[in-house]
Amino acid sequence: MGNRFICMTKKDAKENQGSRSKRLGRSQRKLLADEEFLHKQALSMALHQHQLSQRFDGSMSRRIGSTSSRRRNPSDSVTTAKQASQAPENLENIKLKKFILIHGEGFGAWCWYKTVALLEEAGLLPTAIDLMGSGINLADTNAVATLAEYSKPLIDYLENVPDDEKVILVGHSTGGACISYALEHFPQKISKAIFVCATMVSNDQRPFDVFAEELGSAERFMKESEFLIHGNGTDKPPTGFMFEKQQMKGLYFNQSPSKDVALAMVCMRPIPLGPIMEKLTLSPEKYGTGRRFFIQTLDDHALSPDVQEKLVRENPPEGVFKIKGSDHCPFFSKPQSLHKILLEIAQIP
Repeated sequence: MGNRFICMTKKDAKENQGSRSKRLGRSQRKLLADEEFLHKQALSMALHQHQLSQRFDGSMSRRIGSTSSRRRNPSDSVTTAKQASQAPENLENIKLKKFILIHGEGFGAWCWYKTVALLEEAGLLPTAIDLMGSGINLADTNAVATLAEYSKPLIDYLENVPDDEKVILVGHSTGGACISYALEHFPQKISKAIFVCATMVSNDQRPFDVFAEELGSAERFMKESEFLIHGNGTDKPPTGFMFEKQQMKGLYFNQSPSKDVALAMVCMRPIPLGPIMEKLTLSPEKYGTGRRFFIQTLDDHALSPDVQEKLVRENPPEGVFKIKGSDHCPFFSKPQSLHKILLEIAQIP
């Protein structure tokens, strides 16, 4: 009787294991299906918005994202510097729900589609903004000459934030200069500023200087670069630049999924030169009172880990976090890791 019971138990266990395997298989297929749907939706939206930009005048900023179900990917690995902690689970600790996402050079609001979806699923309120001449903003890139002009959509947004409210700013790459500029002008409306492998410059420093190791000095780049755009004529100073596709893939997307790279190749726009060649004026009384956090990407070919370490040493933030295996675009290559860190920073008292 006992042996028969044991045999039946083993049989049941085997059936249960098979049943669990089937459930896991269905779960994995659903995860892949969700990912595929999310990507197709973003690509469709980007193409539609690109078509609209060819037909209508005016400036617009739009949230890019979806509330489609999307599960965490356990393969995303996160490490933090100066503190080791697991992903936060109690989101009730997050008092401020508004995240304002600022893209980097050549990108647009579209690049945050995974981050927007994840933050919305967590019950937060993300908004991705197109900077001037970027994404579906219809301004001519060649006409954007200053950081103030480039940052205008962000500044306009902050001006409309009620005086008794605050937001969390997240800036990627050269978008870091824009959130630094915003910290200088609206310190009272910004709870935290998060620099994602971004140009967290010091006072009197140009955003371009951060990339000097990769691109050479600003003066040399302005004279010799093959990527320059002369929007006002070849006899006038260059107005922007844009890397070739293969160059962009190597610099920005060395760990990103091929579908996201394809999306970027459709949506990337020229980079206005004036804003990144402008020295920022940052005061201790305004910018210096802001709460800054830096997220390092450890497989970054555009802004090397050494350069990111240098930025942190020269302009120390309140906290430093690191993402293993991420290229320059963690919102593509490690979206879950980026999401967990954003939530963790949001919960810091």
